[in-house]
Amino acid sequence: MQAAQPELAPISPQARIYDVFNGDADGICALHQLRLAYPKDTVLITGVKRDVDLLRRLPGNERMEVTVLDVSLDANVDALRRILDVGGEVTWFDHHSANRAFPHPCLRLFWDDAPDVCTSILVDRHLQGRFRGWAVAAAFGDNLPASGRSLATGLGLDERSVCALADLGQLLNYNAYGESVEDLHVAPDMLYRSLHQFADPFDFITTSPYYRLLAEGYQHDAACIERLTPYWHSAAGAVYILPPAQWARRISGIFANKLAATEDKRSYAVLTERADGSYVVSVRSGQPATHAANGLCERFATGGGRKTAAGINNLPAAELDNFIKAFSDYFITGETCAR
Repeated sequence: MQAAQPELAPISPQARIYDVFNGDADGICALHQLRLAYPKDTVLITGVKRDVDLLRRLPGNERMEVTVLDVSLDANVDALRRILDVGGEVTWFDHHSANRAFPHPCLRLFWDDAPDVCTSILVDRHLQGRFRGWAVAAAFGDNLPASGRSLATGLGLDERSVCALADLGQLLNYNAYGESVEDLHVAPDMLYRSLHQFADPFDFITTSPYYRLLAEGYQHDAACIERLTPYWHSAAGAVYILPPAQWARRISGIFANKLAATEDKRSYAVLTERADGSYVVSVRSGQPATHAANGLCERFATGGGRKTAAGINNLPAAELDNFIKAFSDYFITGETCAR
C-alpha cells in the first residue's frame, strides 16, 4: 500500500481540470465529498459501473489536471502514462487493483485495497470526516455495512437515520448498473450534479425528485428477482443467470450483494445475459481474505475488481461451463489465490 500524501495537488493555471469517477455510489459520493471541500469547475467523465477504462476519453496531448475516483489504475495505466508524459497532474483515490502502479512526481495515489475499505472512505480519511454522512452512504452502497455502521457511530445518528443512509447508498449504487447509460434511470453525471447541490445527505433524501425516482425504480426491479433460482449451486456457493432485460441489468449488482449478505462464507456469481448471448458477471466472495473475488475474475479476459466484489465485463457464452468449473474449483474445493 502506498502512503497517502497530506495535501492535494495545487492547480496548474494552464491545465484544464477533469474529474473522472465511477458512476456508482462510491464514485459519486467520493467526488461529492472532495468537491464540497475543494470546489473546482471541472469537466466530468463517468459512465455505468462497468465502464472502468475512463481515462481513454481524455484528450491525447492536452496538459491537464485530473482527479480519479473509484476507478482501477490497472485498467487505465496506459492512458495514465500518456497524461503524465505531457505534463499532466493526477490525483487518484481508489481501492481496486493497482498492481501496475508506479512512482511519478506528478501522481498522487491514495490507495487501499483492504476488504473493508471503499474509495469514499479514503476520501473521508483525507478530509478527516468533514462530510462523513456521504461516506456512510457510500460504504453501505458498496456492500460494506460493517464499515458503514462503524463510520456512523461517531455521527450520533439513531437507527432510523443510519438505515436512511444505507438506503441512499443502495439506490445510488443500483442506478449505476446497466450495459449502457440508456439502461439507467439517471445518467451518473446528471445524478452527481443533482446530488452535489446538497451538503447534507438527508436533505437530498427528503427533497430530491431523483431520490424518489430511484426508490420507485428499485421497488419495481427488486420484485422481479423474487422468482429467480440458482443455475448451479453447492453447499458453499451458487451461480445465477439473469435474462437479457433492462430490469435484470439494473438489479444484478444489488442482487449479488443481497445474496452475499444472506449467509457467511458463501460465494456467489450473478451472470446477466447480453443480447448477443454473452454474459456480464458479478462475483461476491464469502472468504475475501483467502479467496479474493478479483483473483477469480482476473483469470478471464475483461475481468477485475477487488477482494470482496469483482466481475467480468464480457464472458462469451462458450465460456460458461469453464467459468462455473473455475468458480467451483476456486471457492468450493479450496483452491487459493496465488496472489
